[in-house]
Amino acid sequence: MSLYAIGDLHLSLSADKPMDVFGGRWENYMGKLTDGFSALGAEDVTVLCGDISWGMNLNESLADFQFIHALPGKKLILKGNHDYWWTTASKAHQLWDAHGIDSIALLHNNCHFYDDIAICGTRGWFYEEETGSEHDQKIMNREVMRLEASLKAAGDREKLCFLHYPPRYRDYVCREIVEVMTAYGVRRCFYGHIHGPGMRLAVEGLIEGIEYTMVSADAVQFSPYRVM
Repeated sequence: MSLYAIGDLHLSLSADKPMDVFGGRWENYMGKLTDGFSALGAEDVTVLCGDISWGMNLNESLADFQFIHALPGKKLILKGNHDYWWTTASKAHQLWDAHGIDSIALLHNNCHFYDDIAICGTRGWFYEEETGSEHDQKIMNREVMRLEASLKAAGDREKLCFLHYPPRYRDYVCREIVEVMTAYGVRRCFYGHIHGPGMRLAVEGLIEGIEYTMVSADAVQFSPYRVM
C-alpha cells in the first residue's frame, strides 16, 4: 500500500471545457491519467489536490466522478478554486452512494489516516494584506480554520498537509497558512494550482522546516506522485 498525490485533473466529460485545447502536455490528458494510475493497486491511496471537475453542479460532474472511481485505489478529494460543483459534503456523498461510487471521500474539515500518518488539508487561499479585499480576508480566515480543524483531528500522529493553493509562490508567502502548519508540526506539504510557465516560479524544497512539493497534474506528467 502506498500514498500518492496529484492535483488539477480538470476533468470535463459532461462540461465542454476539455484541457486538450491547451495542447502541449495537456494533449490526451485523460488517457495519460489512466496510464499514470495504472501502476497503482487497489489498496493505494491518492489525494486529489483540488480542481477535480469542470462540472457546474454535482450531476454535471457525475461522469467525472465515475472516471475517478474507475481508477485504482482510494481517492481523497479536497476543494480547488474551479470546483464549482462543490456544495456540501453530505450532498456529494449522497450522489456517490446512489451511483455505487465508494472509492472517493472528501478531505474537508476532517482528516484521514494512512497507517500512523494523518492526511490533513484544505483548499488554502492567496491573500496579501496590501491588495486583498475584505472578502479575501474572510475566505482566508475560513481556510485557516478548516486547516486547523483538520490538523487537530489528527491528534498526535505525524501530519502531512495537502492544499490546492501553494502557500509559497515566487516571492509570496501565505503566512497564515504557514504558521498553522508550523504550529502543528507539519513537515511536508503538497499543493497544486500552478500550471504551464508558472511552474518555473513554483517554490519547492525544504524551507523553514517544511518540505514543499508541487503535484499539479501537468507538473507530474499526469502520474500520481508517490508520497510514501
